[in-house]
Amino acid sequence: MSLFVLDFGGTSIKYGVWEKEILTSKGSVTTPASWEKMKIVLKSLKDVMAGTYSIEGVAISAPGAVNQKRGVIEGASAIPYIHHFPIFKELEELFECPVAMENDANCAGLAEVWLGAAKDYHNVLFVVIGSGIGGAIIIDKKVWHGKHLFGGEFGFMLLNGKQTFSELGTAVHMAKRTEKRKGLPEGELDGKAVFRLAEQGDPVAAEEVEKFYHYLAQGIYNLQYCFDPEKIIIGGGISGKEDLIPQLNKKLKEIVDQVGIAPFVPDIALCKFKNDANLIGAVYNYKLVYG
Repeated sequence: MSLFVLDFGGTSIKYGVWEKEILTSKGSVTTPASWEKMKIVLKSLKDVMAGTYSIEGVAISAPGAVNQKRGVIEGASAIPYIHHFPIFKELEELFECPVAMENDANCAGLAEVWLGAAKDYHNVLFVVIGSGIGGAIIIDKKVWHGKHLFGGEFGFMLLNGKQTFSELGTAVHMAKRTEKRKGLPEGELDGKAVFRLAEQGDPVAAEEVEKFYHYLAQGIYNLQYCFDPEKIIIGGGISGKEDLIPQLNKKLKEIVDQVGIAPFVPDIALCKFKNDANLIGAVYNYKLVYG
């Protein structure tokens, strides 16, 4: 079975072919400015791949609330023109073959339980940490979407009564807070710069790094004791930080000790897949849909 695989992003469309259980012929193109232009690009890419492979279906990772029952992408995203119309039907007509589509964070989570860091588990939370916090709830190796398709939107959780998990538990917002406290222009610092300043002994940076780890650990602790998954997988840009897991385990142990009644520290691990996660997860979603 060969599948044409796509990952819709705000700046680029990644693509590849799933052939003999590996992802091959990978590439990317700039995200077109309109749906009509997008269809021309997608059809051209698929036709090129069909010249080499026997394509029998298309697997897609996309932003937004992908409603597979209605065949529509609800909500909003960085690609406004893909929302609120029968996109599944149009794509099936365009490609002339079956199409399966899932939300990008859910795809990344599916990749991890299928072939990645959680392949030996069935019930897993996947926490994506970028400019905000999102993720996926995987139960019996399938996505749990929730009534409003907001399953996995962990970033909405309030942690201090006023601010959300996204505001308190990301390196992006950590950098913004550090800039503000130090009177620096917006955009002067990123997360890596703040971590570096903290290691050099800068007191403001050190306080903000401590705050970041505390609230990230608090959010993970809350998720563990709400859903009680077998494992929590951490993804997103911060997953490249080598000491992330030891730092989080230290904070999680402090929280568990403080609570007292909590009997265990959450089992956390870094994701296996990085740039290919959405594509690989889209393939697994296709397999779930079509068997």
